[in-house]
Amino acid sequence: MKGYFALTISIVAEVFATTMLKMSEGFTILLPSIGVIIGYGLAFYCLALCLKSLPLSLAYAIWSGAGTALTAVIGALMWGEVFSTLKLAGIALIIGGVVLLNTSKKVETEIEHTEAKAL
Repeated sequence: MKGYFALTISIVAEVFATTMLKMSEGFTILLPSIGVIIGYGLAFYCLALCLKSLPLSLAYAIWSGAGTALTAVIGALMWGEVFSTLKLAGIALIIGGVVLLNTSKKVETEIEHTEAKAL
């Protein structure tokens, strides 16, 4: 459970840092630029912590997928970026990929147990 908590903090920090990156206007505005450094620092620290208990493929898929989806929503809300049906479909595919990565380990484990019993 600690792994998922650290992953959640990492996602929030990464989305914050990415938002600050847009607001920094190429690192020309000081406070958002500082936010970028702090946000990404916290994001990677918490991502590293979560990897102590979560598989890399699952943690990174959730981290990047959730970050991408949340960033797209924030872009639409804060900067009026287009949020089309295609973007929504892309986010749905990202979520589907994360679910498949999460369930594939369970299926592979069941297959291994079945094969071991057969021998």
